[in-house]
Amino acid sequence: MRLLAVLLTTSVLSLSVYAHPAIPPFVSVPLLPVSTRDANAPSLPPTVVHQQHTNRALRRLDSMVRAPNPATDDYLLRNLVRTAAALPPHIQKRYYHPGLDYLTRLAAHYNHKSTKASTTGEPQSLAVEGVDVDGNGVTAAIKPTFKNTIGLEIQAQDIGYIGQIKIGTPLRVFNLLVDSGSADLWVGGEGCLPTDPFDDQADCGAHNFLGSSSSSTFHDTKSPWTIEYGTGTVSGNLTTDTVAFNGLTLRNHKFGVAYKESSEFIPDYIPFDGILGFANSTIARQSHTTPFLPSLVAAGKLTHPIASYHIPRLADGAANNHGELTLGALNTARYDPKTLVSVPNMSPFGFWEAPLQNVAAGPELTLLGFTNRTAIMDTGTTLIVAPQDDVAAMHALIPDAVYHEDVGYWVVPCVVPKGAKPVLALVIGGRTFTVDARDIPFLPVDEANPTGNCTSGITEGKVGGPLEWLVGDVFLKNVYMSTNEQTNKISFANLK
Repeated sequence: MRLLAVLLTTSVLSLSVYAHPAIPPFVSVPLLPVSTRDANAPSLPPTVVHQQHTNRALRRLDSMVRAPNPATDDYLLRNLVRTAAALPPHIQKRYYHPGLDYLTRLAAHYNHKSTKASTTGEPQSLAVEGVDVDGNGVTAAIKPTFKNTIGLEIQAQDIGYIGQIKIGTPLRVFNLLVDSGSADLWVGGEGCLPTDPFDDQADCGAHNFLGSSSSSTFHDTKSPWTIEYGTGTVSGNLTTDTVAFNGLTLRNHKFGVAYKESSEFIPDYIPFDGILGFANSTIARQSHTTPFLPSLVAAGKLTHPIASYHIPRLADGAANNHGELTLGALNTARYDPKTLVSVPNMSPFGFWEAPLQNVAAGPELTLLGFTNRTAIMDTGTTLIVAPQDDVAAMHALIPDAVYHEDVGYWVVPCVVPKGAKPVLALVIGGRTFTVDARDIPFLPVDEANPTGNCTSGITEGKVGGPLEWLVGDVFLKNVYMSTNEQTNKISFANLK
């Protein structure tokens, strides 16, 4: 049975991970948006999708900062139930009908999954079913011309970024989710099967798979690896094969091949075949392997373990998707070198965490005096998540922002006038980086009224402390970001 449509994205998992702070264990799988779904994927209210994004981000942040009092499963479940129950009557009619009541399905799903909760404490980071308007959820990237660079395709409405690399002999294309919040490389393996024996799908979907039938240089080491979630598992064996990243080729590179995948990965409309991570190698989950980027350096293919991101924006149009990932360098064609700043990585756990010198909000970008915050920069997170008081202070200066106390989120107008001034900026390394006003609205509260109010891309969360933020693509679409594992620094610049 496909229970993913009512997924409680961040529930039913053990918190034992906090006893092992040296191994932050999760990968990023972005949530798919509610609009224009696959015909086989039940619809979810946009506000519920917003809450799922928030819950997922809270779980990620709790794990990243080793929160002493992380959000509990019951707390996250109550968030979802509260959000669903608060739907106005005219919206409820679209989702509530005999035999398919959302809250009933949610409770049933929660009870079913609670009996299968992970004992390994793996924080969840899972997908919600749905596709984008083009039918496969992906907006193609313009082919880059800079060396050691691949294009970043846009998944759905800016909720994930996919790059193409080639694996095997002969080399074949694999579409991989590019993630700054994990360090491993894995793809599906030939003969892959669903993890859940009750899943109604017989295989791992219409994806690209790797194995001896398709690659003459494939070698299965028989060494197992597993990444567990409260709602499923990705597992398989470590393998060696040829991996090529736009001319950068590693032979006999060791990485993961998944022979079992949970339902978050296997549907045909999920547009990626695996994950390619670029966090520090200290958080790699595949034992006795060297992640892809440091392996390129060790092999003499690159001088520095640098990953540089230009995160694209769907609203700029498909013809302007210059999203790209560059390894070993920064592409000066994509940013203004005069604005480049570098700051030390503040995370002791291997993620990319920058010190915030201040935050400004409102049409006049009024400084809020947030002089001691830190922000984990995560391409695998969609929203900006911050403590309640910080979020309230920002929205107090954003025109027409309204707080819905009964459900705990802010709404802002969906329609942003052309040329509207930025209403949010982060001060990093002595430079002010603004956020395009178009990136503040997230999803319409009512799908039938897309010009009305939208949930805000800035959301409050019960985080590990009053000074910790998780900053996702709402901000990252507005800067050029580069990470350097050798110097343990993060660089930012204005886009050209």
